[in-house]
Amino acid sequence: MTDPAREAADRMAEAAQEWLDSLDAGQRGAAVGPAPGADGEAEAERTRWFYTPTDHGGLTFHQQRPAQHRLVMRLVASGLSEAGYTTVATVLGLENVLDRTEGFSVNWGRERTRDPSMYYLRVFGVPGGPRPWGWRFGGHHVSLNNLVVNGRVAATTPCFLGADPAGSPLLGGATLRPLGTAEDLARELVRSLRPGSAARAVLLPRAPNDIVAGNSTRIDDRVVRRADLWRPGSHVPDRAEHPATGLDGANRRALALTPTPKGVPGAELDAAQRELLRALLGTYLDRVPPGVSPLARYDDPAALDAVHLAWAGSTTAGEPHYYRLQGPRLLIEWTNIHRSANHAHAVWRDPATDFGGDVLAAHHAAHHAAHHAP
Repeated sequence: MTDPAREAADRMAEAAQEWLDSLDAGQRGAAVGPAPGADGEAEAERTRWFYTPTDHGGLTFHQQRPAQHRLVMRLVASGLSEAGYTTVATVLGLENVLDRTEGFSVNWGRERTRDPSMYYLRVFGVPGGPRPWGWRFGGHHVSLNNLVVNGRVAATTPCFLGADPAGSPLLGGATLRPLGTAEDLARELVRSLRPGSAARAVLLPRAPNDIVAGNSTRIDDRVVRRADLWRPGSHVPDRAEHPATGLDGANRRALALTPTPKGVPGAELDAAQRELLRALLGTYLDRVPPGVSPLARYDDPAALDAVHLAWAGSTTAGEPHYYRLQGPRLLIEWTNIHRSANHAHAVWRDPATDFGGDVLAAHHAAHHAAHHAP
């Protein structure tokens, strides 16, 4: 019987090793990090993540030859479904579209600010070896974090994708919307709710400026500042000390993440609404390869019952809005606020095992017990 999580890990290991073998000594210094589970700052760096155009840590496309670029994308593809890979590749290309949208004029002190080569890859540990290992790929609007333990893919979150512009014109009157389905299904679902359910689902009439959990390593109720979204020492936007969400007081409390999810649970939805909810989950959970995705978990009615939908802002298309899906081992957040609601953020997280923390702890405990067995 095949094991999709093991097969995916094997593909990752082969692609990662081929990329590492192509690097010279100088490149390897930026490309390789300590094995997952290291102590202190080394592990803090592995679990430090961003989705802004800042230093994500690792080796950029600029620092590599074109043949190595191809190896980078092969590794990226190994951790994604076909649709997930196509979406990520499109998001990278949107940097060129965004540059034009801004009149090729934004200057943050770099040679190029909107830069499709400013994406970073780092491998942690030894691919395919007996110890846990992982890899991280990220840049503006992309953060992929993967962990392999005991030869199987053990964690794929946080998994962030964004799109700016969220919608761009194509020839023939078509529109490029890489994340459009994740917006449309959620809006259809919240607009289908009966008045009483809708009143509980919409937590706030205004939308926050960004996802509530931001780029926190662990999901809790701390306030993420705008400065936290950027690596220290890099360009930081104005109002750096302000909350990233732009909310405070009662508004912040209304949208604060709590252990008990807010909003309307799947258990209160009718059959058609439950189909919408499951399809919406698929726009996030199917980013990763089949068999690695936890979407099949929601074939269990009880699992779908426990997923809560919460919304903030307008339910009218083209106006600023936010939503989240929250349940056991699940947090999905979406915003489309800026640039006249044409700038989307969409993140999938697993609060229990982001970065594989619990899996690593279990692995090390088992290894320690075996090593000290009489």
